Amino acid sequence: MRLSSNPWLSTTATVALPTGIVLLLLSILGALEFSTALGAFAVCAAILAALLHPHVAQIVSVRGALEGLMGRAPPEPLPGGTDPYDLVPATRRLAHEWSRKEQTILRLERESESILDSLPDAILLIDRDLVVQRANKAAERLLGAHLARREFAAILRHPQLLGAVVAASKSAGVQEVEFELSGRTVSNLLAHVEAVPRPEGDENWLLLSLHDQTEIKRTERMRADFVANASHELRTPLSALLGFIETLNAGAGDDTATRKRFLGIMGEQAARMARLVNDLLSLSRIEMHEHHAPTDPVEIDAIVRSVADTLQFRAKDRDIALALAIEPQIDAVPGDAEELTQVVQNLVENAIKYARPGSTVAIAVRSETKRGEADGARQVAVEVRDQGDGISRDHLSRLTERFYRVDAARSRELGGTGLGLAIVKHVVNRHRGAIDIASTIGIGSTFTVRFPAISSCKSEAKEE
Repeated sequence: MRLSSNPWLSTTATVALPTGIVLLLLSILGALEFSTALGAFAVCAAILAALLHPHVAQIVSVRGALEGLMGRAPPEPLPGGTDPYDLVPATRRLAHEWSRKEQTILRLERESESILDSLPDAILLIDRDLVVQRANKAAERLLGAHLARREFAAILRHPQLLGAVVAASKSAGVQEVEFELSGRTVSNLLAHVEAVPRPEGDENWLLLSLHDQTEIKRTERMRADFVANASHELRTPLSALLGFIETLNAGAGDDTATRKRFLGIMGEQAARMARLVNDLLSLSRIEMHEHHAPTDPVEIDAIVRSVADTLQFRAKDRDIALALAIEPQIDAVPGDAEELTQVVQNLVENAIKYARPGSTVAIAVRSETKRGEADGARQVAVEVRDQGDGISRDHLSRLTERFYRVDAARSRELGGTGLGLAIVKHVVNRHRGAIDIASTIGIGSTFTVRFPAISSCKSEAKEE
């Protein structure tokens, strides 16, 4: 083994070198025999080696420990020419390595916080003392700011939720509970609580997530109401039909006048059921495709003329005049011709039903510039104005709800199903349009639907 490859031998030789030089000079000058000088040097080197051995071993161990902290094993043996006392560079490398790892840890922490804050559900991390240690932004939006270091019971006081948190803290498994959170509006929340092990320590913390189910619950209620209303609307004419059939079978059919009157009523009820079924099917079909906007070019002014011609005789039966005002050069709109026909027909039929006899229903079609659009984007507006009794402001926001009627008895008397304006709303939504309703008591109502023109749609597509 080379001398320089052993740190102990190389260190001893380095320390003993001055003594060897002095003894060599004394030998040259004749003060000492060469053999005596050589023996003295050997004794001196042996003493120094014995004294330095433990210290050199400690220094090498320290250097090895520094290398180990940096994730590198110390070289055994040290390479030739390597200084065993090379502690300063090793310490600097250690400081650099620690700084780099600290930056990595901070970056990972920021990334984890960013991910947590980007989650749509409210997330709370709770310790075993039921104190909130961490809350994401969704939780602060839902429950208020500065949630960390606060007791959970002071933030959410719902008994069932608190019981679920306590149960989860006692290793009772995953807990789920639904509850309502009161505020400016009532929110329906689903809480999911489970224990999560900490990287340090043997105790578990709790992860609480709050999923907002308000929209889901609202949709469920709407569907339940819709089914109930549809069942009621169908049951009413069906009961009438069954009653008249039973009466006719009981002997009333022998009376020609009675039979004729009953059959007339039965025909009306059957027609009412047919209209309701058709409207239900139309609404279902439109909702199924509502998220896919149609793209075929449609001349909506031609549709308005066709609908007006079709309903002209019905308007005359109620002594109503139809007045058309269609601008020249109306842009085509991207749409479904059948659905747009249904929109115009429903609006005009409603106007004829509720207009006062002897009055006029005005139908206008015009091209407009979209409000707030600096690039001059175009749209087509269809306006239907009647001269009826008008609608109270309190009812305007609910007119497009399914089966909502301002006057249920009058609506049924006039043959309405309560779905006409709901169909209009969904068709307009599918065509990426808008509906506007204005009404004045004693003067009448105005329904306006607006659709983007094809020229504007092409411009938007090019920009994208």
